[in-house]
Amino acid sequence: MSEQQPDKPGEGNQGSEPIFLLPGAVTVLAGLLIAIHAASTMVLNLEGQEQFLVWFAFQPIRIVVGAQDPSFLVPLLWTPFTHAFLHGGWDHLLINVAWLVIFATPLARRYGAVPMLLLFLISAAAGAALFAVSTLYSGVYLIGASGGVAGLTGAATRFIFQPVLVGRHPETGETIALGRRLASLGEVFTNPRSRYFTLIWLVLNAAVPLLPLLTGTSLGIAWQAHIGGFVAGLLLVGLFERRN
Repeated sequence: MSEQQPDKPGEGNQGSEPIFLLPGAVTVLAGLLIAIHAASTMVLNLEGQEQFLVWFAFQPIRIVVGAQDPSFLVPLLWTPFTHAFLHGGWDHLLINVAWLVIFATPLARRYGAVPMLLLFLISAAAGAALFAVSTLYSGVYLIGASGGVAGLTGAATRFIFQPVLVGRHPETGETIALGRRLASLGEVFTNPRSRYFTLIWLVLNAAVPLLPLLTGTSLGIAWQAHIGGFVAGLLLVGLFERRN
């Protein structure tokens, strides 16, 4: 989203403030997630919703069954990505949309719409891959944008905790903000704020499979997708950094 310039004296720009301050790509992606869930729950009957999951949720068991019947492997061409657009309920959806808005916005403003969307999809696939490793024979399926959004979180961690760099305008000499530098992986863990954020985020997600031992109930949280997506975003964001 382009920056707004301050009004000049004598020029009335009343009503020119944008209604939505989010980058367009973030608004579209959030709207798409909401629209897909609304359509699947309000238009499809129960049987239709089940078929929707069969064809678009990520099911690791397909890898095992595909050894005998290769036709079961075909949906694996798209389900590592499409599972990120499906949700198990409105609460699941709204949490992911809120999380998306928070962390996709700085990515979209720094790199643009296409890199942000690519990071989202790649991270969703990375989360699906780690989910498959740990649930290959269980028959469970993966849905939800949290793996992709976790990747955006990991990517944003590389710069949102860094100090704002300042410089001087070459013509006016005015002090101007130049933005935040992308930290190296080592700097992420030497900066106290990014280090604690990263470690707490990883530890909390890694602790999810231990909760049933304490509570006796499973939360149904795909912690594998969260960790896989986060690590993918943390490692791959540098590929989109513009070099001057």
